[in-house]
Amino acid sequence: MASHFLSNSSPNPSAETSNLEMPKNEAVSASSSSSSSSSGRYTEIWNYLWIPLLISFSKELSLARAANSTILMPTQLEGDSRSLSVPRCPAPDPKLNFRPVIGILSHPGDGASGRLNNASNASYIAASYVKFVESAGARVIPLIYTEPPEILYEKLNMVNGVLFTGGWAKSGLYYETVKGIFKKVLAKNDAGDHFPLYAICLGFELLTMLISKNRNILEKFDATDQASTLQFVKDTDIEGTVFQRFTPDLRKKLSTDCLVMQNHHYGISPGRLLENSDLSSFFKVLTTSADGENKVYVSTVQARSYPVTAFQWHPEKNAFEWGLSMIPHSDDAIQVTQHVANFFVSEARKSLNRPSARKVLDNLIYNYSPTYCGRAGKGYDEVYIFT
Repeated sequence: MASHFLSNSSPNPSAETSNLEMPKNEAVSASSSSSSSSSGRYTEIWNYLWIPLLISFSKELSLARAANSTILMPTQLEGDSRSLSVPRCPAPDPKLNFRPVIGILSHPGDGASGRLNNASNASYIAASYVKFVESAGARVIPLIYTEPPEILYEKLNMVNGVLFTGGWAKSGLYYETVKGIFKKVLAKNDAGDHFPLYAICLGFELLTMLISKNRNILEKFDATDQASTLQFVKDTDIEGTVFQRFTPDLRKKLSTDCLVMQNHHYGISPGRLLENSDLSSFFKVLTTSADGENKVYVSTVQARSYPVTAFQWHPEKNAFEWGLSMIPHSDDAIQVTQHVANFFVSEARKSLNRPSARKVLDNLIYNYSPTYCGRAGKGYDEVYIFT
């Protein structure tokens, strides 16, 4: 039975043995084959991964090196950390005033022939003059020409420079006020305070009348609502003048392109200015221009011994006025406005005057609101009106 049992349960003992137990050499061979197959798959996976890993590692290494080149670890700091060379903002120049204030003299009327305000005591400042000064980093105190002289001169002691605007008034109280302020400006400079004055258009004409001591010295010119060039006087040294900030390219364009705005009926020719000893000794001529009939007039002058510059053109209009058709608004024209404003305020920063901050705040033009002229305006977009 045992034999029968064996015969039935294991009819082929050798086959059973081959299924349960492989010869040693065959087992090794099978194992090697399986291992080789797995190794091949790992190699294939590694081939896909090692290049990205290497790139990532290289980036990390580069960042670490860059960080180490600019950042010191705590263990690298020796002694007081204040001894390290750390960039710091330089102290402001104590000789300069970085909070300059400009006084702008108001002009009779409302800037719109009475259409905005027809009060007999009304005066105005075109907002473009205020923006012109503010664009260069200064604030404005209005010098209202109808105020009593003691108040006007008290305000004059709160500012670091003065601007005379364009307009038409050449007589009466306005003329006398301009005369009084001009004398104060010269006296401040004679006393050692660098106190600049800008005189624009009418301001130019009034200074010409005052310095020459001749109210009839002006000549008629046809230069209303006109864009023009500026012709530099031959061999004129621009160092220390309003044009020193202009690039050579922009100075050249001033003489070839119409980058400045003229709007006046009166002026003075180069010959007449040079013939008057008072004018020629006080001013040096920087530029000339030509009117609609090609008559040449002096367009920019600068005082020989004072920080006084006078313009027969309007540097403030290019950037801040839109009411007249011939105002230049190109990129070069805007640069002209900005350079002229920057020079003025840079001169005002040299002023020694340091008024009370409270008094300045109480008198700034921020205490007033500008009036939009709209269609009522006469070449102005906005004006400050004082009554």
